[in-house]
Amino acid sequence: MRHLDFSPLYRSTVGFDRLFNLLDNVGQPEQAQSYPPYNIERTGDNTYRITMAVAGFDEDELSIEARAHVLTIKAEKSEQDKANEGEFLYRGIAKRAFERRFQLADYVEVQSASLKNGLLHIDLLRNLPETMKPRRIAIVSDAAEGAKTIEAQITPAQVN
Repeated sequence: MRHLDFSPLYRSTVGFDRLFNLLDNVGQPEQAQSYPPYNIERTGDNTYRITMAVAGFDEDELSIEARAHVLTIKAEKSEQDKANEGEFLYRGIAKRAFERRFQLADYVEVQSASLKNGLLHIDLLRNLPETMKPRRIAIVSDAAEGAKTIEAQITPAQVN
């Protein structure tokens, strides 16, 4: 495994700490989480949707929290559901507790969440401030004023 040392870059940059932390975390193997399965799709220019298969969970058993560029989705079965479970001969539908985290880019915020047919849909919006959006700069032409001349006064000492 390759490990890069970003400490020299910390000394010569300002405000890129989060970027270097993300790069450090990319090299570290994460526990290969495959549950629950999910999709991330772009639904528009600045809109995204995370769809997660959460079969067997109700709305009150799921929690969604967005804090400091991290979206966390947790699920845990209630105690009464655990008590009401019978004896399974085969269990193919996993109802185990999970916690899934997603790193959000700057200016991405959660718009809404809905649960339908065992799929949790989380809609995201990238809301750029006006100062970050590209803007068109008008070019003003000086041709209407005519040619400009540069005038200077010559002192008697410069004539000789």
